[in-house]
Amino acid sequence: MLFVMLSLASCDDFLDINQDPSFPQSADGFSVLPPLFSQMARGEAFDSRYVGQYVQNWNWITANNVWDQQGYVAGSDAAGEKWRQHYWAIGKNIDLIVDESTKTEKWDYVGAAKAIRAWSWQSSTDVYGEMILKQAWEPNRYIFDFDGQDLVYEEVKRLSEEAIADLSRTDGNVNEASLGRGDLVYKGKRDKWIKFVYANLARNAHHITKKSSYNPDKVIEYVDKAFASNADNFNIPHAGTSSSDGNFYGATRNNLRSFRQSKYIVQLLDGSLLGGVTDPRLPLMLSASPDGVYRGVTPTIGDTTNTANKPTRIPLLWGVSPTVTSAAQIPGKYIFKDAADHLILSYFELQFIKAEAAFIKGDKATAFDAFKKGVTAHMEFAGVAAGEIANYLASAAVPQDANSLTISDIMTQKYIALWVHGALETWVDMRRYDYSPAVFKGFELPTKLYLDNGSKTVQRLRARYNSEYVWNSESLSTIGADQADYHTKPVWFVTQ
Repeated sequence: MLFVMLSLASCDDFLDINQDPSFPQSADGFSVLPPLFSQMARGEAFDSRYVGQYVQNWNWITANNVWDQQGYVAGSDAAGEKWRQHYWAIGKNIDLIVDESTKTEKWDYVGAAKAIRAWSWQSSTDVYGEMILKQAWEPNRYIFDFDGQDLVYEEVKRLSEEAIADLSRTDGNVNEASLGRGDLVYKGKRDKWIKFVYANLARNAHHITKKSSYNPDKVIEYVDKAFASNADNFNIPHAGTSSSDGNFYGATRNNLRSFRQSKYIVQLLDGSLLGGVTDPRLPLMLSASPDGVYRGVTPTIGDTTNTANKPTRIPLLWGVSPTVTSAAQIPGKYIFKDAADHLILSYFELQFIKAEAAFIKGDKATAFDAFKKGVTAHMEFAGVAAGEIANYLASAAVPQDANSLTISDIMTQKYIALWVHGALETWVDMRRYDYSPAVFKGFELPTKLYLDNGSKTVQRLRARYNSEYVWNSESLSTIGADQADYHTKPVWFVTQ
């Protein structure tokens, strides 16, 4: 009996000390937070492929692609990744962090978790419109009702205020080293997290430019409390050693093999649309055909030179010849490197937001200053030398004084700066300005729009097919999402 008792005690001790660290037994913030960063990048990148076609950041290699036509694929989860990201991949994991960190008084983790959820609400409703807010994550429920986008916008503000309050606390077990253990972005620096919250609030307050409640002073206030330089950017890192830890846009993952740079972005950078000035970002961001000429795809037409070894063939976005058969270990360029960070929110985006808000207010001096800072910061991000930046700012491509500044100058330069990594935000801008070529210089809608559009432009993504159209279709019908042209229904923030 004594032998059996000792054996059982030894077994208990063995089980106590042998736990697999890869499978934590509690939802400590440091173990849950890193996967959330990965899901933030995944949600943005997956759906940016399709939204990027809507705004002509890039287009499909062959003709008549439905996304190039501002359409969608019925019965598919394509362009439903942000939905999955918000409700499932990030979803209840936020509550795990908040609940566990509240018990241990790690208020910095509580604040960071709320900041991510506020960002996720904002970035998701901006593409989908109505969302499930009040009943989200409610247990034992199989039918979920949709709520208006105005309520989601209010929720972003409420969560953001809580996040700032939590991140500002110094009591309990708040510790930079502790937060830094799970914080791959800001390494535990709460002041940068607070700036991130204000950056998201700037988007929230600025997207409603068509509303009578729009307050440019509040937008400018949020921007000024947010990022002070590119050093504050919210960058999600990638090791880039394999497809499992590589950048979504990198060559090794090979997610962009059928996408090509658009004719529109080429024309913005080669001088065709901006005063005949060749932008120094052209060779840093885009790639030339084998004959040295920069070319892009026209939506719905595709790459008409798509023949192996043809010198006019449009190159891959990674910056290599289209004749390359293996993407593995291609160095890449710009944001298309395997180890490149995924940029979620940037200083230069905020400066363009401030420039637009000040312009709307009638303060052209502030608008012009922010405009120049936005252009400069993005050029620095792209790797342009200081002398070339100065030359470009002194060229005919940009206005030379505050009185010459136009809304088109601001929005066109913002388009360039947010090319690909900011496609979802660019789509917000294009819908706010009705895809106007007077605002986005030289922009042209596809000559052929998707049949179900009824000649109308795309205004929203449809909710994820397998979670909503299969299981929650009854609720979808109450907001008109069962209609074939639902994707052309304007979202709340673009209506007056």
